[in-house]
Amino acid sequence: MAEVVIVPTADDAGALVADAIVEVIRGRADAVLGLATGSTPLPVYTALRAKLESVDVSQVRGFALDEYVGIDPAHPESYRSVITREVVEPLGLDPRRIQVPNGSLEGIEHAGPDYDAAIAAVGGVDLQILGIGTDGHIGFNEPGSSFASRTRVKTLTAQTREDNARFFDDIADVPMHCITQGLGTILEARHLVLLAFGEGKAQAVAGAVEGPVSAMLPGSAIQLHPHATVIIDEAAASRLALADYYRYTFDNKPAWQGI
Repeated sequence: MAEVVIVPTADDAGALVADAIVEVIRGRADAVLGLATGSTPLPVYTALRAKLESVDVSQVRGFALDEYVGIDPAHPESYRSVITREVVEPLGLDPRRIQVPNGSLEGIEHAGPDYDAAIAAVGGVDLQILGIGTDGHIGFNEPGSSFASRTRVKTLTAQTREDNARFFDDIADVPMHCITQGLGTILEARHLVLLAFGEGKAQAVAGAVEGPVSAMLPGSAIQLHPHATVIIDEAAASRLALADYYRYTFDNKPAWQGI
């Protein structure tokens, strides 16, 4: 079972994860971080800004979860641009050490294996930040994704394109395809940290943490990982059967164990 930590606010969650990331970097100067985009991880990146002021991050590496296929990397909604804007520049990371899946149409047929090879070449991801969709997806691994899947090209569902249309001028501008780390790739990270906030995520969180392991709910793959931490607010925890148990165990956990 994943460790579940229930906190009052998203900012509290961000501070917890930021502390864990700082410890990883202090233990390994060239730490490898798995970077997620979207609104969910923003409290983590915000908390990190102050905490990294006294930490050397010049050797830190990072790998993004996904990218649109066929989008100009300079487009403001490409994940390359988002990662640069929300993570690399605010945290003072070296942009040359931060990788995003190559969504260029040229060479797209081998972009997935190339990305997995790049992650393996630096020794794997130390801490992977994850969000979860209301349908249980992580990355762009929609329901039905294999738990053995690797980084690959996927066709975005109509719902996902509609959800993401708010970032573009028109839904017709939302790319039809993406390249995403697979569940098998994600599960190779040494520590998974899944964040979720709000009642809209409660059902997905309950299914991922306490439901059966099923490809129909990709987030349930975290149950297969030896070190997975789920950090959520009270609203996202509202459908958990064992919420009181999670609160009790975290309140009485030895401080030296961290998350």
